[in-house]
Amino acid sequence: MKRYRIDLHNHTTRCNHATGTVDEYIQKAINLGIDIYGFSEHAPMDFDQKYRISFEEMSSYEREILQAKERYKDSIDIRLGYEVDFLPGYIDDRVLNAKVDYLIGSVHFLDKWGFDNPEFIGQWQSRDIDDIYKEYFEAISAMAKSGLFDIVGHFDLIKVFKFLPKTDIRVLAKDALQDIKSSGMILEINSAGLRKPIGEAYPSKSILELAYEMDIPITFGSDAHSVDQVGFGYDEVLALAKDVGYSQAVTFTNRDAQLIKI
Repeated sequence: MKRYRIDLHNHTTRCNHATGTVDEYIQKAINLGIDIYGFSEHAPMDFDQKYRISFEEMSSYEREILQAKERYKDSIDIRLGYEVDFLPGYIDDRVLNAKVDYLIGSVHFLDKWGFDNPEFIGQWQSRDIDDIYKEYFEAISAMAKSGLFDIVGHFDLIKVFKFLPKTDIRVLAKDALQDIKSSGMILEINSAGLRKPIGEAYPSKSILELAYEMDIPITFGSDAHSVDQVGFGYDEVLALAKDVGYSQAVTFTNRDAQLIKI
């Protein structure tokens, strides 16, 4: 049976903080031997608009990716999605009802604090780190329980700047993993952490081992915001997944999950 290379979490210039054309991203993915490549632009919402597409751009974004899917169909399988911020009160039905292959649910904000944004890194100094982690994983749990999304984006993103808790992160994260399992969501292994201060994938190996014990399925994303980041660290995160015990991953078509060998 064929083994697939998949990368479902990637961005475009429409988010206002990425570079490179859709064609350049796809051509890089083809050169890397990626079989299934997904665009998951930062979905619009009426908050933090400068780091995401607008509602007015949704149709043009979706059309652009579907046209690319047709144009490259003989070389690579292109998928269409959104990365949606789980921020209660700002999640919009226009995004939730979009005709896409999948929705990635991510937590980037705690009470409107963009904890992973270097612009707001100072707030890490004014709070107890363990409390921040607890609040973050409670938000991940709430996201899973909402039943709105297919994939959990960068599960332990909270570690990005290497502010680490005193409590074992496996203890802090366990309830959130259980809620992910109960919801039927897929856990993304995201290689972007390898190029951040933390210097490791999201999630860490210790958390991924817990996920494997719970029989939580996985997928892969490089979270590319530039052409050189396409497929970044793929071999490393694939080796991580296999070392933990995974031999299959999940991809999506029209919000339906398919299991593939990796």
